[in-house]
Amino acid sequence: MIKTTHVGSLPRGPELVPLLLARDKGEAYDEAEFDRVVQTAVDSAVARQVEAGVSVVSDGELGKVGYSTYIIERLSGFGGNTPRKPAKDLAQVPELAQKLSHIMGAQEFTRASAIAKVELVNLQPLHDDIRRFRSALDMHGAKGSGGVEAFMNSASPGLITAFQPNQFYPSHEAYLADLVDAMRPEYEAIVAAGFQLQLDCPDLAMSRHTGYQDLSDDEFVKVAHANVEALNAATANIPPEMLRMHVCWGNYEGPHDFDIPLEKIIDVVLAARPATILFEAANPRHEHEWTVWKAADTSGKILAPGLIDSCSNYLETPELIAQRIERFASFVGKDRVVASSDCGFGTFAGYGKIDPVVAWKKLAALREGADIAEKRIG
Repeated sequence: MIKTTHVGSLPRGPELVPLLLARDKGEAYDEAEFDRVVQTAVDSAVARQVEAGVSVVSDGELGKVGYSTYIIERLSGFGGNTPRKPAKDLAQVPELAQKLSHIMGAQEFTRASAIAKVELVNLQPLHDDIRRFRSALDMHGAKGSGGVEAFMNSASPGLITAFQPNQFYPSHEAYLADLVDAMRPEYEAIVAAGFQLQLDCPDLAMSRHTGYQDLSDDEFVKVAHANVEALNAATANIPPEMLRMHVCWGNYEGPHDFDIPLEKIIDVVLAARPATILFEAANPRHEHEWTVWKAADTSGKILAPGLIDSCSNYLETPELIAQRIERFASFVGKDRVVASSDCGFGTFAGYGKIDPVVAWKKLAALREGADIAEKRIG
């Protein structure tokens, strides 16, 4: 059976968002109530994924304010709130950027910077996430066809440098070196709990037109290489087959005309240890890049192309999804294709365009498309 999955983050409900934002801002909140609300949300998310036929499910990152900035409650050395440089494509269309902010909501999370040595100080939030996810899986996971596999997301070292810019270290590499030591226990704890570890790596693509937009392509690729070297060092004790990596050009509906082409970074991506690579392949800016994957040496890798768009409420037909699966299966075989989403459906609390009902419909369509492709490929 052709497996289905998604990138990880799922929509956070209105009851959960205020609690996540309060915790992120260091405001007072009821810890017991927070745990109850998150557990309820994770239980529902796992049940809905199983109902939609998802093969490899996640906790939806529902205990985190976002996929990248959550680390400031686990690591020391961060402070302040540094405004993020606008994406290069959106800077040229300010009216569109304003419209998108009205549609998608405000990004209210803290944008801290590295202002001192970064060290691990509190892994309890991760243990809480693992406990809640395990409880939900015990309750709902076995209801899937033969049970489900599970993964948890974690920020890669390079992603952390992209969202928490360096204001302390003498070099990017020095910052990465401390992040390797600081994040390794989180990575290994997720795998020790029996889950696949997904490293989120928009730093290998999106960062080119956001934080590193003033560099040349060649200069950016050198940064990306350093980020992959750090990822590989931090995961050295984890088997590649337990690792997934997501590469992204930004989960927003902009022109994306400054996205770095896949062919310029694919060697960097393929040098990373994770066996499974999740990437954008459904949106109009990157769907054509299946030919780049076809031409590359992907030996030993499992491709998990995004076959449903995470920036549009259009619902893809199962037939379209099947055609997209067949395209990749034609050159790597169906056993090395996992049907996925372009990006997450709820990357930050209170922020996102996809209606939750549509998200679940998209995941169900993904399963239907995979079943059609399975029958046709044989």
